[in-house]
Amino acid sequence: MINDTIQLAQHDGVALITLNRPDKLNALNADLLDALEHTLHHVQADASLRVVVITGSGPKAFAAGADIAQLNTQDAYSGRLFAERGQRVFNLIERLGKPVIAAVNGFALGGGCELAMACHMRFASAGARFGQPEINLGIIPGYGGTQRLPRLVGMAKAVELILSGDMIGAEDALRLGLVNRLYTAEELMESTMAFATALASKAPLALAACLEATLAAGDTSPLEGMHVEASIFGRTCGTADFKEGTSAFLAKRPAEFVGR
Repeated sequence: MINDTIQLAQHDGVALITLNRPDKLNALNADLLDALEHTLHHVQADASLRVVVITGSGPKAFAAGADIAQLNTQDAYSGRLFAERGQRVFNLIERLGKPVIAAVNGFALGGGCELAMACHMRFASAGARFGQPEINLGIIPGYGGTQRLPRLVGMAKAVELILSGDMIGAEDALRLGLVNRLYTAEELMESTMAFATALASKAPLALAACLEATLAAGDTSPLEGMHVEASIFGRTCGTADFKEGTSAFLAKRPAEFVGR
């Protein structure tokens, strides 16, 4: 479904997806999730788009959680479907096959924090705030927060944050490993887009393969992961981009990758 809750811009191989409910602090309602899912499928299918950046509109929020008005109507059955709906969209982000960077420009709370964690990297402005405050509503995180947060910051700190519902600032998030890079509010988008554009110039099949192999580390034992890595390594050795990259290196010239 296409609607005005999501904006998509494209430049130099980068897709910029903007959550567009600034009057609601970009809260994640059903319309926004529908539009986000549709946009992600479009970006996934477009070979010219090699990297994705997700951010929020307005100066205050990346996404301030789920829409509480919609959340308030859930019961035990519909609540499970509500969670599975968001999980499906966020799993799509994680498994998109293209690097996805969250440019966190303000509050990233509840579902907003879970959205940021579903991205492969998180760049934040100094005023960004992160948290899983669902316990204060009498529920738990439902869009993957209980699973991704421990993997990013460790079990002890994840339990503390989820049980307390406390917010943390961008500097603490950087120290914990929840955030990759920290910028001023003025620098955030320019710096994030510059990084994304640099990634988009790299071999697209290798970008996807690096993501696939690295994500396997969370799904397999170390030994199984090594087998996955070797298999994917071999696959990339059979690509035209591999031949171009190694030949360009030996010839001391820039590589021209074509995605084959």
